[in-house]
Amino acid sequence: MNQSRPNPRILLRLLGLLRPYRARLALAGAALLIASGSVLLLGQGLRLAIDQGFMDRNASDLNQALFAMLCVVGVLAGASALRYYLVTWIGERLAADLRRHVFDHLLTLDPAFFENGARNQGAGEIQSRLTADTSVLQSLFGSSLSVALRNLLMLIGSAILMLVTQPWLSALVLLGIPATVLPILWLGRRVRRLSRHSQDQVAELGRYAGETLTGIRTVQAFGHEAVDCRHYARHVETAFGVAVARTRQRAWLTGIAMLVIFAAVGLMLWQGGHAVLAGDMSAGELSAFVFYAVLAAGAVAALSEVAGDVQRAAGAAERLLELLDARPVIRAPDRPTPLPSPLLGAIGVEHVTFAYPSRRDTLALNDVTIRIRPGERIALVGPSGAGKSTLLQLLLRFYDPDHGRLCLDDVDLRDLDPAQLRSVIGMVAQEPVLFTGSAADNIRYGAPRASDDDVRAAARDANALGFIEALPNGFDSHLGPGGVQLSGGQRQRLAIARALLRNPRVLLLDEATSALDAESERLVQEALDRLMKGRTSLVVAHRLSTVVSADRLLVFDQGRLIGDGSHRELLETNALYRHLASLQFGTTASKDTGQEGKDPLHINLP
Repeated sequence: MNQSRPNPRILLRLLGLLRPYRARLALAGAALLIASGSVLLLGQGLRLAIDQGFMDRNASDLNQALFAMLCVVGVLAGASALRYYLVTWIGERLAADLRRHVFDHLLTLDPAFFENGARNQGAGEIQSRLTADTSVLQSLFGSSLSVALRNLLMLIGSAILMLVTQPWLSALVLLGIPATVLPILWLGRRVRRLSRHSQDQVAELGRYAGETLTGIRTVQAFGHEAVDCRHYARHVETAFGVAVARTRQRAWLTGIAMLVIFAAVGLMLWQGGHAVLAGDMSAGELSAFVFYAVLAAGAVAALSEVAGDVQRAAGAAERLLELLDARPVIRAPDRPTPLPSPLLGAIGVEHVTFAYPSRRDTLALNDVTIRIRPGERIALVGPSGAGKSTLLQLLLRFYDPDHGRLCLDDVDLRDLDPAQLRSVIGMVAQEPVLFTGSAADNIRYGAPRASDDDVRAAARDANALGFIEALPNGFDSHLGPGGVQLSGGQRQRLAIARALLRNPRVLLLDEATSALDAESERLVQEALDRLMKGRTSLVVAHRLSTVVSADRLLVFDQGRLIGDGSHRELLETNALYRHLASLQFGTTASKDTGQEGKDPLHINLP
C-alpha cells in the first residue's frame, strides 16, 4: 500500500469539472460573503444593544438594536440557506460528473488493465473508488470547502474587528489562539487516524460478510457455518475495539477542547472585566470582543478539521485520477482501415506469439499460424491451458499479440477500429454473462435498436421462446442479477439469441455446451446449428463428440498448434488427439468412432 501523503494540489485538476457551473459558483460565493458579513455584524448589534439599550436604560435604542439584529439574522438565514443549497448542488454535480467520466473511461480500457493494471485493480476496488471516493470529494466540494471559506472570512473579519475594538486585548487573544488550538489539533489527528482505521475495519466486515453470503450454498454444503460465525465475530470484535479507541480519543478531544476554550473565554472576561471596571472599555465592547474572539477560535478549529478533510479528499482524487490517467493499450489507429464490404470472414493467424501481461514468463500461444476460409467451421481442441480460448480473445482484440499478426479478410486487426471489428463478431461463452434487467433487455444487448419482432425471432431461433413466454411477464420478466432465476441451459439460449440478433459474420463459441444436461444440450445445440450456418465459426470444445464432423480440427498443446485436419486424419497422425479420443470414445471408438454414420455436429453441436 502506498503510504505517501497525498498532495492537496491534485484537487486543482478537478476544478475543470466545475467550469460549466461558474454562475452557480459565483452566486454561492456571493451568498457566502453575505452570510459571513451578517455574522460579523451581529457582534456590533450586540455591542449597541448592551451599551445603548441595557447600560443607558433606553428602551427605544434597545428596540432599534434588537430589530436591526433581527433583520441581520433574517439576511443571514436566507444567505446561509442559498449557500447551502448551491454548494451542496455543486458537490453532488461534481460527484455525478466524476463518476460518469471515470465509468465512461473505464469502458475504453482493455482487459489487461483490469488483469494487471496499476496496483492490480480488481472490480471491487474500482467499484469502491466510483462510490466511496467520489462521496469523499462530494463532501469536500459540497460542504467542507464552503465551511473553510466561511471560517477563513470569519477569522479575518473577527481579527480585524477585535483589533478595532480593543488592540491590546486582541494581541493577547491572537497569541493565545495557537496555544488553545494546538492540543486540539494533536488529538484531532489521532482521532482522524483512528477513524480511518475504524472505516477500514468496517469495510473488512462488509467484505467478509458479502463473500460469505455470496457463497452461501458452498458454506452450507461444507458445514462451514460455525467457522464463519467465529471468523466474523473476530472481525466484529476487532472493529469494536478500534471504535472504542476512537471514541476514547474523541471524548478526550471534546473534554480538552471545552476546558481550553472556556478557560480562554474566562481569561478574556477577567482581563476585559477589569478593563470595564477601570473605564477603559464599555460592557458592550467587551461583549462584542468576546463574541469575535469565540468566532476566531471556532474558525481556527474548523479550518483544522477541514485540513484533514482536504487530505482525505486528495487521497480520493489521486485514486480516481489514477483511473482517468490510465490509457488503453488496445485502441483504434488514427486512421483505421474500414472493413471490406462485403465481409467474407476469412481469418489469418500468422506466426502469433502471446503471453498474458500478468504471466509474461509463460507463453499462452507460441508461433501459431492458421488460415481459415470464409464460412469454415473450425474446432479448437486440446487440454486445458493449451491456448484455445486465448486465440478467441486475440481475435476479439482484447489483447494484441507480442509477435506476428491476426487478419480478417487480409486486414491486420491492429489497423481496424476495435469497435468495428467486434461489431461483426458474435461470442457465446461457456458461462454467458447476463445483466440485471428483462429477458428482452438481455437479448437486445447485442443490438440495442432491434425491434420487438426481431427480438422474438431471435429467441425463437435460439429455442428460447418457450421458456421466455412461460415467465410471469414474458419478455418483460426481470431475471435478477446475472440471470440467477434461469437455469444454465436457459441462460445459454438467451446468450445465443443475443448473438443471433447481432447477426455476426464470425462466430466464436467457447465451451458453449460443456456444463449442460442432455436435454438442455440438445436444445442449445439445435440453436447453435442455426447460428453457425453461413458464418465462419471457431468452436472451443473439450468433448470431441461435439466437433468430430467440423470442417477441420486444430489441436493445441502448451500454446502450440500441433495438429490440423479432420477427425480421422488426426487419429492417424496426432498422438495427443488419439489419446484424447481414446479417453472419451474408448480404444475401439478412437480408431473407428462409430460417429461417422450420423451427423454429430447437428446432433451434438458445441
